[in-house]
Amino acid sequence: MSALTESAPGYRAGRTLPLRVELVRQLKRRRTMAMGGVLAVLPFVLIVAFAIGGTPGADEDGGGGGSRLNLMDTATSSGANFAATCLFVSSGFLLVVPVALFCGDTVASEASWSSLRYLLAAPVPRARLLWSKLAVALSMSLGAMVLLPVVGLVAGTAAYGWGPLELPTGGSLATAETVPRLAVVVGFIFVSQLVTAGLAFWLSTKTDAPLGAVGGAVGLTIIGNVLDQVTALGSWRDFLPAHWQFAWADALQPQLEWSGMLKGSAISVTYALVLFALAFRHFSRKDIVS
Repeated sequence: MSALTESAPGYRAGRTLPLRVELVRQLKRRRTMAMGGVLAVLPFVLIVAFAIGGTPGADEDGGGGGSRLNLMDTATSSGANFAATCLFVSSGFLLVVPVALFCGDTVASEASWSSLRYLLAAPVPRARLLWSKLAVALSMSLGAMVLLPVVGLVAGTAAYGWGPLELPTGGSLATAETVPRLAVVVGFIFVSQLVTAGLAFWLSTKTDAPLGAVGGAVGLTIIGNVLDQVTALGSWRDFLPAHWQFAWADALQPQLEWSGMLKGSAISVTYALVLFALAFRHFSRKDIVS
């Protein structure tokens, strides 16, 4: 097959399965629209909750540290604070779901539809197939993370007005700095979720059941969060991606702090690269029968 495709007139491996085609296919799927709907509705649910329950107060215990508590306390101070609160309440679990869904449903769904072998017979090189699907899955995951704070910022501004970003440690940021700081937060959350993406993508190459890949990635991510709560592990927790998942709070300081986010990013990228490499290695040797 390789000799035949290399000699075929006009054949270019890099032009098979264009990213645009794969992106359109994935955007049209019901699970994509459903996930987008959930993320877009969440800010409005929070607005209604605050309207019913009243303005968050300092006597409420969010179950976390001081920065998390203060972030909830200032949720209704401005649209920027509300957007930051939307990220806070969703970054621990809700934003894990679209990443696991988009990355875990890539190869496994094609196998479950019995269309994977036909894609490879097009002929689409296996590496090209994986790169296209991974790029689209990561792009959609990033889009999901951007969608939530954008809707939160618009809805929060309409409900609470536009103003400076009240910081968890006290003080505030000028309105001109709020969007760049929120962009840093979104960027770090995306990088920290690369571990979940790697897990889901690797599992997607090992099973023909999309729910198995998605559920497995979410389950392992939850286990990582649980292990991070085991203080007896001491400094070993520093090697858990979950240990750094809220390091983006350093972006909500008068002076932007990068140390925690850089450490967390290094851990996440390292794990993700290993998992992506395992996915490519396994898929290149896999006997495709579906």
